[in-house]
Amino acid sequence: MTLNTLPPSVFKKIFKTVLTLLFFIILILSFKKTEINFLKLIEKRQNAYSYIFGKKLTKEDHQEAMRQAQMYPQLMSQEEAKRLIREKYADQSLPNNKELQNEINQLSTQIYHQKNHNEWQAWIDSEYKSILDDKKGGYFPPETNLHKIKEYLWALVETIYIAIWGSLLAFLTATLVAFLAAQNTIKIIIPGDQLWVKYLRNSIYFLIRRLLDICRGFNEFVMALIFVAVIGLGPFAGVLALWIHTFGILGKVFSENLETCHPGTVEGVESCGANKFQILSFAIIPQVLPDFISYALLRFETNVRSATILGFCGAGGIGFLMFDKINGYLYREVATMMIIIIVTIGVLDSITSYIRRKYI
Repeated sequence: MTLNTLPPSVFKKIFKTVLTLLFFIILILSFKKTEINFLKLIEKRQNAYSYIFGKKLTKEDHQEAMRQAQMYPQLMSQEEAKRLIREKYADQSLPNNKELQNEINQLSTQIYHQKNHNEWQAWIDSEYKSILDDKKGGYFPPETNLHKIKEYLWALVETIYIAIWGSLLAFLTATLVAFLAAQNTIKIIIPGDQLWVKYLRNSIYFLIRRLLDICRGFNEFVMALIFVAVIGLGPFAGVLALWIHTFGILGKVFSENLETCHPGTVEGVESCGANKFQILSFAIIPQVLPDFISYALLRFETNVRSATILGFCGAGGIGFLMFDKINGYLYREVATMMIIIIVTIGVLDSITSYIRRKYI
């Protein structure tokens, strides 16, 4: 028996067997390459606890914190003395280093004694607490200062603005382009059976599809890095990054949704003598509009989260503020911002779900 004489069912079985083996080989290789080890999570649980809730402070930590805090009054007095000396000699030549340092020390001593013991002790206690907080680290308890929370909320509003405009621009442009990226609707827009018409349709269809692939292929974070480098820091870079990436996603989804339209409706409208714009308006759009809006709302929720991350590269919003706090090891403020973002996402999810149930 030769390969040519084998029945098609045997070829199908061989093909399925090869695919199954290839699938498991890829799984095994990827498992090894990604170094998946769930036991490591158990082994490192103490590290996770210390990172999230802070480490347990030792007696030496308290002593070191107190030593640093007690140096605070002298350091503050020295800094104030240096500032006053700079103002004194702003229009004069400075004395030699030894005389200058003696003058700073004398003025620093005067400044130190001008405050009473209780004032300095309050400063020491405050600094001691701050140093202990820094040594302990961790995300909990979160920051509860109302002035700072107000600052976070305004930054969050900017993040939502970025998501709104990025999503809206993407929805409008993707809706228009999707009709040229769907096989059935492009035939309605560019009708005809001539060879050059078919070539034109296929060329436009191919180019639009590849454009959507390109826009979808680049992550919005990469896009934001490019736009920040081109136009500078700020929320506009985030809007452009979300617009292009979301345009690629919505354009593909919308075009595939258009291709699932029931042809019977189109034929019925055509039989009434409708032109191509009437066909699109009365036979195509009513079928796909609910799905278009539903998926656009879903992408808006996703873009709010994405807009938060875009701030890490300078594209504005609460992410920019969060990145700054992370670099300053102010993890409790980061925890507060994360809680605010989670609550906001939950509220937005409830609102968009209500809209979908009520109006779509």
